Amino acid sequence: MVETHTYDVVIVGAGGAGLMAALNASQIANVAVVSKLHPMRSHTGAAQGGIGAALGNLEEDHWEWHAYDSVKGSDYLGDQDAIEFMCREAVQAVYDLEHYGLPFSRSTDGRIAQRPFGGHTNNQTGKPIRRSCYAADRTGHMILQTLYQQCLKNGILFYDEFLVLDVLVDGGTCYGIVALELATSVIHVFHAKAVIFATGGHGRMWEITSNAYAYTGDGVAAVVRRGLPAEDMEFFQFHPTGIYKLGILITEAVRGEGGILINDQGQRFMEKYAPRIKDLASRDVVSRAMYLEMKAGRGIGGQNYLLLDARPDTVNRYAEADGRTRPDGTPYRVTAEEILSKIPDIVDFCRTYLGVDPAVQPIPVQPTAHYAMGGIPTDIYGRVIVDESNRVLPGLYAVGECACVSVHGANRLGTNSLVDLVVFGKHAGLHAAGYARDADLVPLPPQPESFALQQLASLRAGDGAEQAARIGKELRSLMFDHVGVFRTAEGLRQVVGALEDLRERYHHIRVQDTGTTFNQELQSAWELGNLLDLAYITAVAAEARTESRGAHAREDFPHRDDVHWLKHSLAWLEGDAIRLGYKPVVITSYPPRERTY
Repeated sequence: MVETHTYDVVIVGAGGAGLMAALNASQIANVAVVSKLHPMRSHTGAAQGGIGAALGNLEEDHWEWHAYDSVKGSDYLGDQDAIEFMCREAVQAVYDLEHYGLPFSRSTDGRIAQRPFGGHTNNQTGKPIRRSCYAADRTGHMILQTLYQQCLKNGILFYDEFLVLDVLVDGGTCYGIVALELATSVIHVFHAKAVIFATGGHGRMWEITSNAYAYTGDGVAAVVRRGLPAEDMEFFQFHPTGIYKLGILITEAVRGEGGILINDQGQRFMEKYAPRIKDLASRDVVSRAMYLEMKAGRGIGGQNYLLLDARPDTVNRYAEADGRTRPDGTPYRVTAEEILSKIPDIVDFCRTYLGVDPAVQPIPVQPTAHYAMGGIPTDIYGRVIVDESNRVLPGLYAVGECACVSVHGANRLGTNSLVDLVVFGKHAGLHAAGYARDADLVPLPPQPESFALQQLASLRAGDGAEQAARIGKELRSLMFDHVGVFRTAEGLRQVVGALEDLRERYHHIRVQDTGTTFNQELQSAWELGNLLDLAYITAVAAEARTESRGAHAREDFPHRDDVHWLKHSLAWLEGDAIRLGYKPVVITSYPPRERTY
């Protein structure tokens, strides 16, 4: 049985980007949101530290400074016109969230509070700046709550626990999606004038990750299977401070509040790698520094983790050494009570998962796979781009982590994920609704669900010689060992060959559960296929890029090569092969130069 629904705009994904798009599109269009999770379980809720905007509430700041920090953080691979647009719009976006009812933390005089964050600087002095607007350490959760309430107020219809299987494209125009209702296994066709993908990232292909189990690249995989490219997939950010062995994120805000990374010798090692801003350097710089410390045998007890020390005595000692002050010019000092009030969830995580109280004990941390800089190529209005000449596909949009604008380039600046989703979510929603108002509905062909049904049928028809769980475990191990913080040609060649083998073995798995109510085996097997395809693209693109830039660090090519590699990659999945293409980076005000922290 197949059910068909018709809307002006269908949004796939109900995280911050999807909700922001829905809220804005609903002003002039008939909108539905399709999500494999209830909106309040979306991964935006895991964003802790804050959203960057040059409000200047506590000290001088300008959106141009934010833009430069974003360009510099991207290792000059971000498109500067898009970055300037995002940073200029970020200020209004934060005030929009405030007006929607988001309970930001406040300064003593009642303004939105701001704190330092990695890579954010005063462009004149080079010192850390207070730019991150926050709601304790629950900023993403508060964004989700606020936007969902506004969407319900606007009467937007939600289809929760529907798994997208296919995007419908005909004659160069998008006209809908196909989804599986998880509660019943009924196939649903959502016929629409415009589709916005907001399905998040694909971090579950790594063994240690901060990403939710739902982060399996569903939107990107659906798009590439329809012959469209993915952009800059070789760039995946490792956040420096994940809980040891678990990968659960310890927000950068801990370092923003004065936390210090230390090695087995009790040394604050970031002074060697980023002399000016030390522990608040960009995430790629800190992650590589941690890796090098561990490689040199200075991991704690010789193991692959280090310590994040946020004890008040340590914070106060180093704050005095750094000459750090409060906004009123008095010396920066904290108490255990202040730390608890500013990062309550982190304190709870550490107590629950580690048995560690951050007020009296350092936190064991290691780099964790965190954020996809690459994804579905788009322009600043979320319109999907299909080739090197930036030609758009009418009716198809993408926003949030599944999209590549590109404002993050080779390495995303902390807080910019939330900026990305509210700014581009807003403009994609408005543009898609405007497009739908003027566009005609493309007629549905006979059996538009056929390609999706073929995918599900193949999972049930394998000979059972392979197990999905075993293939998934091998995938995660391969990616973490060879496509992690550091990469080599030998390791990447090994991964490409192994992934070709895993993708072949995947055809032999067989889903044995024939149930129709929340068939988790079928869902997990389909999601594994997404991860295999995207991991293959990632490894091939990484092997081809013979330089080090941002989160892509090649031990055999340790330097950035602007002559040959100042360009975005585009990757097409063509059967069992990957075809690569490239397009130039947009440079406006900031010519590439060496990054210093």
